[in-house]
Amino acid sequence: MEKDIQLTGLGNALVDLQYEVQDHELADLEFEKGAMTLVDIVKQKEVIAKFADRMHHKCSGGSAANTIIAFAAFGGKAAYKTHLGADELGDYYFKEFEDLGIHLHSEQIDTDPTGTSFVMITPDSERTMVTSLGASAKHGKEHIDDEIIARSKWLYVEGYKFSERDSTEAVHHAINICKENNTKIALSFSDKFIIDVFRDNLEYVAKNADLIFCNEAEACAYTGLSSAKEAFDKLCETTPNVAVTMGNKGSLVKWGDQKLEMPSYEANLIDTTGAGDMYAGGFLYGIINSDDPHIAGHLGSYSAALVVSQFGARLNKDHGEIRDKILDDHKNGKLRSN
Repeated sequence: MEKDIQLTGLGNALVDLQYEVQDHELADLEFEKGAMTLVDIVKQKEVIAKFADRMHHKCSGGSAANTIIAFAAFGGKAAYKTHLGADELGDYYFKEFEDLGIHLHSEQIDTDPTGTSFVMITPDSERTMVTSLGASAKHGKEHIDDEIIARSKWLYVEGYKFSERDSTEAVHHAINICKENNTKIALSFSDKFIIDVFRDNLEYVAKNADLIFCNEAEACAYTGLSSAKEAFDKLCETTPNVAVTMGNKGSLVKWGDQKLEMPSYEANLIDTTGAGDMYAGGFLYGIINSDDPHIAGHLGSYSAALVVSQFGARLNKDHGEIRDKILDDHKNGKLRSN
């Protein structure tokens, strides 16, 4: 079958509702700062109601969706598979993906609302997420589109999918389809919480992955080692390709037989929401279109630095200009790595 889709994402469909809050307001809610907490629909409504009169930013998201959106904005051909509610937010999500030119495969069901992620940004720029999966939790293996995966060069899976039985089964089925159709698999660990609570679900896909994305805390939690470098080396023993992000310390990349220390780019830290998602979007675009880890690593790092220098996970700059800057720097020998 022709591989006419470069990257398909498999993840939760969440509408991000982003609020600026004070530390004492976050403390009153008793959620762990900097983490993602899963809650049910009733609890999510209670949390949102507390901030009903406050200005906020809304956009379609979810971890893998953020990556797919970035990938498409850089010029890649992408698709996304998920579940939405038959409600206003579900319609909003569909319209955004249509406007972005991404092939969205999603049923809209009336038994559960569209999932939401209530994102709180404190004055130190840290983001804390309270997430209700809503309809996304009902996305099971019977909803996987085998043909779309067969047509894709790569499948990108977010670790958050392993928090529910149905979505875990969906991912495992998708992995089998990838193996049958020579579709490569990229996996994001997504959150240390996933490793701590749903490790068994995660490990099956990690062992089958062609590329793993994680930050240093996730890498250390998964390997049981204390430093990013040690954890990176351990991951490299079992995974063909690896990217470990380390914030302002750059990233560690293995691509084939190359191991690289990629530098960070200067950032005016405002909001860390979506930094890892943006890095993955830039990296995947670079690697799929150039097969060069220098280009991929720099595009990921530069894009991540830009997204944390603004409010929200959707980069509000011209992705084509960002892409072309990295390509021009590469052509002129300006990209550095160790």
